[in-house]
Amino acid sequence: MNTVLFEQVREMHLELTQIRRDIHAHPEMAMEEVRTSALVANKLKGWGIMAIEGVGQFGVVGILKSLRPGNGTIGLRADMDALRLNEQNDVPYRSKISGTMHACGHDGHTAMLLGAAKYLAHHRDTFCGTIYFIFQPAEEGLTGALAMIKDGLFDRFPMDAIYGLHNYPERFGKFAIRAGPMMAAGDSWVVTFRGAGGHGGALVHLASDLTVLQAQFVLAVQTIISRNIRAVDSAVITVGAIECGSFQSLNVMPSTLRIGGTTRSLTESVRSTIERRMKDIANNLAADFGCEAEVEYVRVVSPLVNHAEQTKRAIAAAEAVVGKQNVDRNTEPTMAGEDFAFMLVEQPGAFIFLGVNDETRFRNLHSPTYDFNDEVIPYGVAYWISLVQQELKN
Repeated sequence: MNTVLFEQVREMHLELTQIRRDIHAHPEMAMEEVRTSALVANKLKGWGIMAIEGVGQFGVVGILKSLRPGNGTIGLRADMDALRLNEQNDVPYRSKISGTMHACGHDGHTAMLLGAAKYLAHHRDTFCGTIYFIFQPAEEGLTGALAMIKDGLFDRFPMDAIYGLHNYPERFGKFAIRAGPMMAAGDSWVVTFRGAGGHGGALVHLASDLTVLQAQFVLAVQTIISRNIRAVDSAVITVGAIECGSFQSLNVMPSTLRIGGTTRSLTESVRSTIERRMKDIANNLAADFGCEAEVEYVRVVSPLVNHAEQTKRAIAAAEAVVGKQNVDRNTEPTMAGEDFAFMLVEQPGAFIFLGVNDETRFRNLHSPTYDFNDEVIPYGVAYWISLVQQELKN
């Protein structure tokens, strides 16, 4: 462990905790991050870092150049948005915005990257080159990364590689990463079946029984995983909503039925197979029942695929902070999605997890009782500093 760096970072711990809790108390939803973006920009400017605001509408990019000459460039990214939840934590910094809270730790991500920015601004002689501190809006909405990219993120701020970090509620102070697919593609789908409605008692033989059709469809789509996807490949198909008929007219057979859900996959080939087979099953079943099917399959976020070389570098930086024994170099992939994936499609880079759970009160992500563990802030700050000093050497 780099004890010297840790001691230096810990001197900022109280300040960064206050920043984190201020952001927590004033959460903002995707593409509403007015206050948070202004806070970030003001902090960066106060530390002598150039801050470019409004990148992708609410994104902020801090630019820090070293005192010594160097052509290397690196991008470090944190997300800023909250979730639509009513907070149930009894803490002084509880959300002041009804129905909105930081339940995924983005407040902690922002505070940790700000801490790294402050430290490196005061130690410009410890690296050679340019750092881009990227504060992204709308990760939960899965539109923020694309918005920044479309606004010229990588053209306006050319970087050799980009890195991201996310907390996870396990193993306090330990890092986890893997090369290749680490997080899933997340897609949404809606199938609409249309047929002949009818009397549910006397004239069932004249109607298309869409409720029986949907029952067969639900079962059939689950066979995609077991019979069309290799056993060694991970994928998930979930039905999240079914809509038809009326409880006020239970003797009426509906003429329209909608069913929808989500799919998760780790590779583009599996993703394409799921989409193709889902459409085949819907159309074939509709034909069997004498009705029509309309399938809407929306690819929401790409699989997050870490680049091999940048993964090695992220591992080295993490090991320099917490030691080899505290870095999982081949963690299991997760079926959660993350829009940093879009940035990794455009640019070499890697995404790493940082454990925050101390087994007392830090609950699961996206829970109304989740609260970022402030004790882990120095670990994230030290990782970012270690990565910069490693990558931007003489």
